[in-house]
Amino acid sequence: MPDEAVVRFLREQGFKGVDPQAVATVTTHISLLLIGGDTALKLKRPVRLPYADFSTPELRLAACRSEVDLNRRTAPELYRGVHRITREADGAFALDGDGELVDAHVEMHRFDDASLLDRQAEAGTLDIALMGPLGAAIADFHQSLAPVARTGGAARMAGVLDVNEAALATTDVFPADEVSDFNRRFRAALSRLAPLLDQRAEDGKVRRGHGDLHLRNICLIEGRPVLFDCLEFNEELGTTDVFYDLAFLLMDLWHRRLFDHANLVMNRYLDLTGDEAGLPALPFFMAVRAAVRAHVGATAAASGDGASTERAEARRYFDLAGELLEERRSVLVAVGGLSGSGKSTVARAVASGIGPAPGARTISSDRLRKRLFGVAPETRLPATAYRPEVTATVYETLCAASAAVLGLGHAVVADATFERRVDRDRIAAVAQEAKVPFVGLWLDVPAGELLRRVGARTGDPSDATPDVVRRQLAQDHGDIAWMPVPGTGTPEAVAARARAIVGGADAEASGASSDT
Repeated sequence: MPDEAVVRFLREQGFKGVDPQAVATVTTHISLLLIGGDTALKLKRPVRLPYADFSTPELRLAACRSEVDLNRRTAPELYRGVHRITREADGAFALDGDGELVDAHVEMHRFDDASLLDRQAEAGTLDIALMGPLGAAIADFHQSLAPVARTGGAARMAGVLDVNEAALATTDVFPADEVSDFNRRFRAALSRLAPLLDQRAEDGKVRRGHGDLHLRNICLIEGRPVLFDCLEFNEELGTTDVFYDLAFLLMDLWHRRLFDHANLVMNRYLDLTGDEAGLPALPFFMAVRAAVRAHVGATAAASGDGASTERAEARRYFDLAGELLEERRSVLVAVGGLSGSGKSTVARAVASGIGPAPGARTISSDRLRKRLFGVAPETRLPATAYRPEVTATVYETLCAASAAVLGLGHAVVADATFERRVDRDRIAAVAQEAKVPFVGLWLDVPAGELLRRVGARTGDPSDATPDVVRRQLAQDHGDIAWMPVPGTGTPEAVAARARAIVGGADAEASGASSDT
């Protein structure tokens, strides 16, 4: 622990207008936090571990400076700065004095713990509407980073597996035969993915990211998600494939059974980065993150209080890692219907339940059109952006993007009106060419309800107006052979109908394929 006299000094001098007795203390395996008023002071514990060395004041000062520099990339409003603690000539401690360096600490702005996303997830109040901005924030962060390594993508993950195997070998939480099979499956997956991981490193996808990106390290500041408390003490551990960085959050959400949340984060991230080529590695990365949590929990279970709870949690992560390694076949679901029928809501509802984790890549014609014109999804386009030739290009792009993702072994949900038979036939042909099951859903909503919904829209990627809906209603849509989904009622009820149809069709296709 930090020197008691140093802690006492900070209690008395580090918090303006706060009773020293009211300053709370939080201890972790490498840090000590003092919390009072609107301030939190974080000291490094004087430890020397295989992955972190804080054994001297100079090393702790350097670690504090690194922590502030790295975290200011995403949370400048939280990290106020670093202060040295010195012993002056008279023997008294001082902040940033001229005397001998004794210790150092990070000064942070304190926030309400209720703003932490893990607290909200535990309370069942984590708003799925935050997941879009969260995915965008992570995408912006990753795109701001320079590549730091262009070799050894597979070797980096092999090192993580080495650590996992060594840690699991020292615990008795899991039977030896299970651990052996567990390790074998991970090595087989890594062998299969090694060319892709190495290619991603060559393409600059290995960067100095966050490193500890889970819900407990994300808070809300003025309603927007802010990433903080990155892994600052080990450059090697913090330097990874950006998908492995993202995978910690996706795994955390998946572990909490917030499947739709995880899927939405992934989709908004990909909307901005266009990094679909890495999708085959994403379930593996999520599985590795779960395996790390399993071995950490198993190690913790070996000591002291709470062992039974730690063992149970370690087992949940162990089982999750195994599930994420299981192969899940791809499928193409197309969600069609006139403007206002609720296509995007249904697309989001079915996406997380199909294909490899964290569910299908959702490809939306509205978002594609905005991207073609280089504007944000919520920016309204002029009428010229909806000329027939532009719309034809949008559908061609949608089909090509769907085919590309299916070719990677991932699932797709295509979201568009599909009001023309030629477009419905074309998207079905994509599935046929990719040799994957196809499910076409047609949302059936009365005309009056369509007009009401479209008239009430604000801030939506769709630019449809009531006049657009009237023109759609007046057209001949041809024979619609897709599965009809009644689109009236609550969004939850409509989503449940759609999920039931997709699940039944997928199960039927699986049975048919197993018989042949």
